Amino acid sequence: MTTLQPLFGFFGLGTTELMVLLVFGVLLFGRNLPGIAKSIGKSVTEFKKGVSGVEDEVERTNAGGTAAKTAEPEQVRPPQRVSATAPKFEDAPPPQA
Repeated sequence: MTTLQPLFGFFGLGTTELMVLLVFGVLLFGRNLPGIAKSIGKSVTEFKKGVSGVEDEVERTNAGGTAAKTAEPEQVRPPQRVSATAPKFEDAPPPQA
């Protein structure tokens, strides 16, 4: 015979434990809950956008094969000599008293 899992059986927690955690969370974050929910929603949205962007990039790479556009390498130029010059300071006239 199989035992029934509670409706919210996250990590083996029953309904009573989840209610206690919910009350505890409301007591801790009661005033900040709208702001916290908003920031969590924005984070999830940005995460989904990032994941879809990566998926699109992988699909483009797989669809294009290995013949993807590559930039031509820049021509190699011979090294150029640069003469190091120190700043020249001219003697200023002595201050007049």
